[in-house]
Amino acid sequence: MKTSTAPALADPGAAEQPRTSLLRRLAETPEVGVVAACVVVFVSLAIDKSTFASAVNLQGMGFDLAQYGLIAIGESLVILTGGIDLSVGALLGTSVILMSWFNVRAGLPPILAVLVTMAIAGTVGLIHGLAVTRLKMPPFVVTLVTYTVAQGVTLAITSGTSITGIGGFFGDVGQTYVAQVPLPLILFVIVAVCAWFFLERTYAGRQVYAVGGNAEAARLAGIRGDRRIVSMYVTSSLLSAFAGIMVLGRMGVGSASGVGVGWELSAIAAAVIGGVSLVGGQGRIIGIVAGTILLELINNGLTTLQINSNYTNIVLGCVLGLAITADRLRARSVARRS
Repeated sequence: MKTSTAPALADPGAAEQPRTSLLRRLAETPEVGVVAACVVVFVSLAIDKSTFASAVNLQGMGFDLAQYGLIAIGESLVILTGGIDLSVGALLGTSVILMSWFNVRAGLPPILAVLVTMAIAGTVGLIHGLAVTRLKMPPFVVTLVTYTVAQGVTLAITSGTSITGIGGFFGDVGQTYVAQVPLPLILFVIVAVCAWFFLERTYAGRQVYAVGGNAEAARLAGIRGDRRIVSMYVTSSLLSAFAGIMVLGRMGVGSASGVGVGWELSAIAAAVIGGVSLVGGQGRIIGIVAGTILLELINNGLTTLQINSNYTNIVLGCVLGLAITADRLRARSVARRS
């Protein structure tokens, strides 16, 4: 006698559960909001102004994105440790002048001028880190001092005039295209990937989060937090100088007028908009990149729409205010859950 087993009825809820779980995880991803905002802003501007999505305008945004994005990544690494770096913009401007001066006035080859400037910037970052960790000075005060000194050094070297006759190396870096893609944008992507790998896939990167989240708990766990903090300040300063190479190559002259002024606010805004917590320990590179893209879309969009430039800072300030408010609300929500 043969027996047969009836096929089990498919449970509709079983198929819906993975889909619901995926949607829930996507909705709970901190970066999903800023990524969606980037898409909405881009599509809206592209529909309203056909020139916004043109190849020339996109290439221009690529150059800008690389400059702001590099200092945003450096700023974010410092914020992740629970600190702040107000000197990234001023240090970028000073790096532009130092590279120009070493190359033109001191007669150093472009590569050597870059290396000397990077060494100076790295030393500045080391001083920041040691002042914060060894002397227990507030990061705000330490980097504010550098912000002021850097601007003074820039004006003292140039006396308000531009340095001309820089080597062709800078133009090759700052103005070259690779398959119609700006080289600075490619370099920015490489740096972003390296930063992502460091934070997400290395033990040292996880220690950065631990130090920023709870420095005392990290110390009790045997993590040498001072080293992580110092290294992030050094990295931030180096990235500012690296961005200075691109800015100098794009301008073609070492100018002290307005270069880097206020860029630290854009870097902080990009970090906070991208989900980096101002108290440290939270944030990812994908969000930082998305935050930088959103700011660039807004900034370029206002220009494309021919809106008075006086209103640009008002709009960006409001966006920063909303991002900080969202950060505080998110922090409260996390605190309630725990």
